[in-house]
Amino acid sequence: MKNKQSKFRRVAVYLCPLLLVGVILYASSPIWMAGLGRFLVVADAPVAADIAVLLAGDELGERMTTAARLVESNLVPQVLVSGPSGPYGTWESDLAIEWAVRQGKTREWFVPRRMTADSTAEEAAVLVRWLRDRNIKRIDLVTSNYHTRRAGAIWREHAPDLEIHVVAAPCKDFDPEHWWLSRRGKKIFAFEWQKTIGRIFGL
Repeated sequence: MKNKQSKFRRVAVYLCPLLLVGVILYASSPIWMAGLGRFLVVADAPVAADIAVLLAGDELGERMTTAARLVESNLVPQVLVSGPSGPYGTWESDLAIEWAVRQGKTREWFVPRRMTADSTAEEAAVLVRWLRDRNIKRIDLVTSNYHTRRAGAIWREHAPDLEIHVVAAPCKDFDPEHWWLSRRGKKIFAFEWQKTIGRIFGL
């Protein structure tokens, strides 16, 4: 009997701290989960620049709307629109520009750049060459809020000679403060963190 009681006490000594940690983590989950969401967002205020660069990956027009607003605000004269290849022989740059024109934007605001890149790093390599060929020095880099930290780091590695201001486009599916409340928000969070960690290990 004494052996059983002694064994129970030893188990309790180990389990109680773990249970306490679990309770604390659960109770504080909105705080640390919001912190993980905010970590992904590192953005600058838009500034007057030589051109805005619109990164691919926007299906709802949120990035394009933000980029077009920079032209409307006279901060940039044009937007360089990244255009990876899409389904059925399409190019994202062409689709994005056509969408913007249907929203009442001026076609001449946008410069399409078709490419076959399938990652942010490959996309940066192509677009940086285009910018350097035209002696462009200062850009507003437009992407979704959750993509700003990683995109900014990648671009600054590829183009230390450029002055880069990362502009966050709002994403209705990703609220850094409450991303876990929607299925889409959780998917975006998991995918972006997977890429962020993968980049650290060179994957």
